[in-house]
Amino acid sequence: MRVLSVLTWAIRLFIFLFILVLALKNSAPVEVRFFFDHAWQIPLALLIVSVFVAGVLLGVLVMAGVLFRERRVSARLRRDLERAAAVEIPGPES
Repeated sequence: MRVLSVLTWAIRLFIFLFILVLALKNSAPVEVRFFFDHAWQIPLALLIVSVFVAGVLLGVLVMAGVLFRERRVSARLRRDLERAAAVEIPGPES
């Protein structure tokens, strides 16, 4: 189990270093244009990370509705199961 933990941390370190080098190599400013000739100049790496975070947040927001609906259905089914278990079923009469 210890080897798997070390391997997991090594992979995380590699991914972090890869992203760090990518961000350092792409630090040139880019211009993001909006409507009415409004523009921002930000580093490319910051733009990429911002778009990624926005995508993750949007995905979590979309999945939250599905998750709450599934929890509600699960709670209803659990209640129905408890009610069914509470009802005594008469056995065959001998």
